[in-house]
Formats: sequence, structure tokens, C-alpha cells
Amino acid sequence: MPDHIVASFDQELKEIGRKVVEMGGQAERLVADSVTSLIRRDTALAQKVVLLDATVDQVQREIEDRAILVIAKRQPVAIDLREIVAAIRIANDLERIGDLAKNVGKRVIAIEGEYHPAKLVRGVEHISDLVLEQLKEVLDAYAGRNEAKAVDVWGRDGAIDTMYTSLFRELLTYMMEDPRNISVCTHLLFCAKNIERIGDHATNIAEIVYYMVTGQNLPESRPKADASSDTTLPFPGRTTTVQS
Repeated sequence: MPDHIVASFDQELKEIGRKVVEMGGQAERLVADSVTSLIRRDTALAQKVVLLDATVDQVQREIEDRAILVIAKRQPVAIDLREIVAAIRIANDLERIGDLAKNVGKRVIAIEGEYHPAKLVRGVEHISDLVLEQLKEVLDAYAGRNEAKAVDVWGRDGAIDTMYTSLFRELLTYMMEDPRNISVCTHLLFCAKNIERIGDHATNIAEIVYYMVTGQNLPESRPKADASSDTTLPFPGRTTTVQS
């Protein structure tokens, strides 16, 4: 970030960046806690996640208000304008990440007391580990203005999609094997989709960081590998064959 003749302008930009980092940390904790609540069947922690989402929303509004005020006062151009616009866009993605974590928390509350074999949540735990790693790294890329790290995160989105498709099939198989699993697996499918969407938002942030630093868009379309919409996937009561 360049130094400006008006020192207060530098301070305003740094404060916006600090708020984005703060919001990122809050969103990251919500995701981690929502997954922990699912694995441990901890409804109290799930309820905490649902309530704390409001704090993430509040920080998002503060970032937007500060950014709009700076644009109005300073009329920034070039890298300064990209910094401010990136902060607004990243805050929007982080707000959505908080919402998705809250949705997972609500699912945990919904399945309280239901038949819930531990093996059912292992796949969700694995995809969550990968998504949390992506989220942490892209927030580090933003804090360090590191476009190379942002590109690395962007390029690994396909791995999350592939894991989600595998998990989708696995949960459908559990549903067919034992009807008692249907209710819980349905909620877990929604949890897994929410977590996969968090990975998509982490990839969005990677694209924004790259543009913020370089002034250019990434040259390629994002690789996608989510095949869960394949109509040949199995479903309880259906006798179709799963394609490889």
C-alpha cells in the first residue's frame, strides 16, 4: 500500500483492511465451531454459532460504511480504489460464509437426539478440514497482498468439488442401506453443501485478492468438479447405476 501525502488517508485505508482481517477471523471461527458442533453433537456450540453470526454481519456493515465514506472524501484511483472495492467485495463473501456456518449450526440443532452413527459425519469432517485450510490461506493472501498464494487457493477449488461429489454419493449410499439414516443424512447433505459453498466463497476472495494486487483478472474460468447434480446418482428407492 503506497504512502500518501495526507497521512489520515493512509490510516483510513489501513483501518478498512484491519476490519476485513478481523471479519475474516470471525468468519473462520464460526465455520470451525459449526463443524465442531456437528462432529461432537454439541447443540450449545451450534446455538452459539447461530447467535454470533450477527457480529459478522455488523462488521460487514461497518466496512461498507467506512469504504463508502473514504470513496466520497478521497476520490481514490488505481491501487487505492482497488483496495477499497476489494474490501467491500471480500466483506460480502465473508458475510455469506458466516450465514453458511450459521446454517450448519441450525442443522446440528435440528438433528439433536436422532440416530447418528459417527461414520456418517466423517466425510463432512474431511471436506471441512480442506475448506478451512483454503479459507485460512486466502485470508493470509489478503493480509500479505500475496497474489501467488491467492492463485494457489483458486486452483484448488476443484479438489473441494470432487470431495463433495464423493461425499454426496457416500451419504446417499448410507440412506439406501438403512432407512434410519435418511433423516440425518439429508441434514448432512445440506451441511456438506453449505461447506462446499464456503469453499466457493474462499475462491471468490482469491480472485478478488489477485485483482486487488495486480489490477488484472485471472485469465481462466474457475475449474469446477461438482457432479452432484448428475441425475444418474443413486437415491433411496431408485435402482439406477452411478457413473464413474
